[in-house]
Amino acid sequence: MIKSVRMAFINAVLVIILACSVFGLRLEREGVRYTVVGADSNTLWLIGLVAVAMFIWCILRDLWLKKITHAHVQFIPSRLKNLITLQSTQKWLVLALLVIAILVPILGSKVVMTTATTILIYVLLGLGLNIVVGLAGLLDLGYIGFYAVGAYTYAFLMNYLGFGFWASLPIAMLVAAIVGFLLGFPVLRLRGDYLAIVTLGFGEIIRILLNNLTKLTNGPQGMSVDAPTLFGLNFNKRVAEGVTTFHDFFGIKFNAEYKMIFIYLILLICVLIVLFTINRLIRMPLGRAWEALREDEIACRTLGLNPTLIKLSAFTLGASFAGLAGCIFAAKQGTIYPNDFTFLSSAMILAIVVLGGMGSQLGVILAAIFMGALENMQEFKEYRMLIFGLSMILIMVWRPQGLLPMQRPHLELTKE
Repeated sequence: MIKSVRMAFINAVLVIILACSVFGLRLEREGVRYTVVGADSNTLWLIGLVAVAMFIWCILRDLWLKKITHAHVQFIPSRLKNLITLQSTQKWLVLALLVIAILVPILGSKVVMTTATTILIYVLLGLGLNIVVGLAGLLDLGYIGFYAVGAYTYAFLMNYLGFGFWASLPIAMLVAAIVGFLLGFPVLRLRGDYLAIVTLGFGEIIRILLNNLTKLTNGPQGMSVDAPTLFGLNFNKRVAEGVTTFHDFFGIKFNAEYKMIFIYLILLICVLIVLFTINRLIRMPLGRAWEALREDEIACRTLGLNPTLIKLSAFTLGASFAGLAGCIFAAKQGTIYPNDFTFLSSAMILAIVVLGGMGSQLGVILAAIFMGALENMQEFKEYRMLIFGLSMILIMVWRPQGLLPMQRPHLELTKE
């Protein structure tokens, strides 16, 4: 009981500290007194009530919460409780998501289109990192570096060599894959926390180089790139002489949303191709080798597999998908900056993989939808990281395997 009271008091104090930082409260001295500045009395009362509620909750939790939860779970049929993990349910869910994705350009507004485009970029990045972290079990904290390589490869090819988007897209994937392969040789002999620290350093090195190589990358001022064209048709309102625009070719009025819809469709097609590729690889010996490496590297060596080559394959393929997403991101933004590729972005992508479920493609998609929608909600902009942190805590406490853990086809022998 004493331990529960002590932990309840600590949690209540933490609630007050977090609330003060969120609402921007501070103490100011007036003569010999100190007053709280930055919130009215209603806000202070609310913080106090939440702290008291947290104190009571922590004391009573060990006494009766487990009993109520256990009694509630007993009344839920096991099939209903695990409905979301059934393959038939997941197939219908994938079909529903695909139909919604196709209808977004037709029925969605500009805000919805922007949110959907952000979600698809997150899906691409999440699927790539899911190969490295979810399937191969390699903790990569610098994944955003490959994303930056893909984006700046397109910028270099366009600004210095005159390449267009479609010629730069496969090259950006190839360059990112080569960088991932080269990084793998000195890095992938490491394990666990050491691997995470080194990959974190790699991501930061990429960002710092992009900031400091001003003659090549234009530094913090960024680099401009062109949007993709449709069979040579440009989506801009004004173009150089001799270039045909999309709206002039079809004889329609110019609308800036046409370019956004086109980039969205490119992203959607790329996501479907990546999903198909990963699902095929999982069923091949390479996918089995990734999972064997994740479960037990020593047993993997015992079976005659080469862990270094398996790690390199996962790192290289994941990096190529990040390069693909980076190239499309650059085309979508029009201008890219080194600060677009910070460690926070790597943490967000890793959170998508953890929230969705390690190795689960559908789980990554659902988590990317949540994170992308949260990022574009201006009403919750100030509390975005708070909601993000709470969601991570909740998923780790009540469902540590993720929203949709990876399901493997299996056969069970029944006793006669």
